[in-house]
Formats: sequence, structure tokens, C-alpha cells
Amino acid sequence: MGNHPTKIVCIGAGSYSFGLTTLVSLLRSQALKGSQLVLVDRDEAHLSIMHKLISWLNDVWETQMQIDAHTHHRDALRGAHFVINAIEVGPREGLWESDYRIPLKYGVRQPYAENSGPGGFAHAARNILPVLEIARDMETLSPDAWLINFTNPMQRICAAVHRHTAVKVIGLCHQLSAGYAMVGKALAQDLDIFIPPTFTSTHASMKYGVGMFATYLQAVEKIKITAAGLNHFTWMLELEDRLTGEDLYPRFRDCWKSLPETFEPLTRRVFDAFGLFPIPGDEHLCEYLPWVSDPGTRPWEKYELELYEWAEHDQERVDKWAELRAAAESRTNPEEFVPGYSEGALEVIESILTDSHLYWESVNIPNQGYITNLPEDAIIELPGVLSAGGVQGISIGALPEGIAEILRREITISHLTVDAVVRGDRQLALQALLLDPVIRDMDVAQQVLDDYLVTYRDHLPSFWS
Repeated sequence: MGNHPTKIVCIGAGSYSFGLTTLVSLLRSQALKGSQLVLVDRDEAHLSIMHKLISWLNDVWETQMQIDAHTHHRDALRGAHFVINAIEVGPREGLWESDYRIPLKYGVRQPYAENSGPGGFAHAARNILPVLEIARDMETLSPDAWLINFTNPMQRICAAVHRHTAVKVIGLCHQLSAGYAMVGKALAQDLDIFIPPTFTSTHASMKYGVGMFATYLQAVEKIKITAAGLNHFTWMLELEDRLTGEDLYPRFRDCWKSLPETFEPLTRRVFDAFGLFPIPGDEHLCEYLPWVSDPGTRPWEKYELELYEWAEHDQERVDKWAELRAAAESRTNPEEFVPGYSEGALEVIESILTDSHLYWESVNIPNQGYITNLPEDAIIELPGVLSAGGVQGISIGALPEGIAEILRREITISHLTVDAVVRGDRQLALQALLLDPVIRDMDVAQQVLDDYLVTYRDHLPSFWS
């Protein structure tokens, strides 16, 4: 592959979810040897820890990178070729729980409250303006750079960049792994896959995660999934044996029915109703559907939908930073704490630099006719090919019309949310909530919006200017 030194800026380098994984994968790359890697994070303590760790690994692994660190992105962007964005307005768990509890005061019980629903509106609203500040500074300081986005809500953040700047953006997400894990569980006997007994749900909980990841790692070696739709809302279009190319979808349909009905029960019902398998797993899927929040029938109980474990994940974050701080001070045994996988930024960067035409199974990019019955230029998730020209989506054609319709509604809500935040337009913000599947009353929508705007006033300056 040869060396292709470049300048990479990682904003949100102290990201709990993506920072260390992404930085380590970049350091391991032979193609990027000798590159300039710039770490940016507003949290000086976390930035210092990460800077020490990455500088140490750079020495240990002899990657010959120039490692720099800044607390503001503007000091880092000039001349960048790639900008990785993983910022999150915090405190993450505390704000997420608040996003959930505020609508509860008005009788609105969200199923998850992260990427859609009223919580998805609030989450997006807080992150959109900081990301757009980065993108607009890129237009001046690094206009030819690619923005590789990990910040959620993925579809809304990428839409904000695409609709309101000239920056080239690609979003990356690992949620397809949940689809692989579920398919692997169904086809375990056929494919000789060991299913850990802890893999009883795709929910983002530590008690399920290790087993799900182990199942995914086995399945992805043996099967190939083609999925398309929106981030956290994709649908399996094809399922093939990676070695023989055999169509495994018919066999999967039969085997899926034999799994316990308590395993992903919402996914099961949606699969039956729409005829294509939804990839994300129940806890992400539930956010976009109008049938899971009725206060009378309480469907979240029927489908056993679990809320995010805010306190546990907050403690996990604290523990992780203590571990990394200790590692930075001791400078011993890096293999004990560094992840051994990539979140995709490495592959995007290497493929653009080397023109490798790499097939990547899940990219979030503007729709340029790839899915014909979804709006042009909307951010969609589908397979793509990475090359010197950037990313080219794989043509999907038309999705089944029932599926396309619920995706189109989510796209409309996304665009209303983005434009409302950019313009500070409360009427558009209200429309975004009124179209949301969780909201059933106009007065309640107004109450939720007003409460969000007051509670998060410091994060939402455009609505108060």
C-alpha cells in the first residue's frame, strides 16, 4: 500500500465511544505512517490523558506520526485533509435522561429518547450548532477536507452539514453489527456459530454486549448482509453466504421463527408486517415507530423495551477514564487496554488516499438516486465504495413502499429539526415534534418544546437570539 502521510484532525478525541478506538486504529496503519494527527477536545483533562497515551503508543509502535493537541478545533483545522468528528454536548447520560423525563411531565413516554422522538429532537438540537461551527471553519481553513462523522443523531447531524455547508460529509455507524449478531443467532446451527448464553438482547447494556459482539464477529466472517434505509433504521435487503454466494434469506426466515419469542419481539412483529428484516434491534428500532408509546396499551411492556442504563454507563465512563489515566502514567502493556478493531474512519481515509475502491457495508451519505423512492440529497445509510473520488453509494432502487413511507417521515422530521435549529425557528421546531410518532396532542407538543427550549437555553442560542 505504501506510505501516504496526511493531516488528520480528530475532534472529540476524548470521546467515550469512538475516540480511543479510532485513534488506535489510525496509529496501527502502515499507510498513514508519518502523518500528522491532531487531537482536539474541550475537556483539558481528558485531552491530556489521550495525548499522553497516543504519544506513547506512537513511540512504542514506531509510527512516526506527529501528534499535536488543542482545546479548540480552529487551532487545528488549517490544512487538514480529514476531520473526524465525535463530539457530544455533555454531560451525555445526564442530558439523555433529562430528554426522556421532560416529556414524561406531559404524559409522553418515549421508548428510548436518543435519536428520534422528542429526545431525538433535543439531542440533535444541542449538537447541530457545534458541529456546524466546525464545518463552517473547515470551509475556510480546510475546504477540501472530508468530514467523517460519528456524532449522533447521525442522520440529523450529517443532514445539517450537507444542507447548510459545502463540506463533504460521510457518517459512520457500527449498528449493522447488531443485524449480523441477530442473523448469526438464528443461523447458528447452520453456520456452526457459538452463541454465548448472555446474548439474549441487542440492547446497549453491558450484560448483553459482550455476547452480542462475540456472535457478530463469528457471523460477519460467514455471511454478507446488504442493508439500506436510514441510520439506526435500516432493512436487510439481501443475505448471502460469503464463501458461496448462496441466498440465505429464505433459510433465515425459517430459522428466525424458531428463536424464542422473547428475543427481539418488536423486531419480530415489524419483520412479519413489512416483509424485510429490520437491522437495528428493538431498542433503536422502537424510536422511529408510532406503535410503541401509547399510554393506554403500554406496548413498551409487551415488547420488553429497556431504557438506556444512564447511571451504569456514566459510571462506566468514569471507570474507563481512570483506567486510561493509569495507563498513561504507567506506560506499560498497551495491548491490555487498546481496542483491536476499527470504527471505519481508518478505512475511509486509507481508501481515499490509496484509491482502493473498498466496498464498505454501511455509509451515511446524501442520496443521489441510490434509493429511488427516498428524497434526493437526504442522508441515507447503505453500502458504498470508497476511492480517491470519495464515496459512491451502491444503487438500491426502490424500497417497499410501506417501508419507504415511514423512512420519508423520519427524513422530513430530520430536515425540519435541522432547519429549525439553524434558523432559530420555533414554528419549524413545533412541526418537527407534531410529525413525531410519539406525539399525539398539539398542546402537549408545545409544552414539551417550550420546556426543552427553557431547560436547554444555554445549548440552544439560536432560539433565543
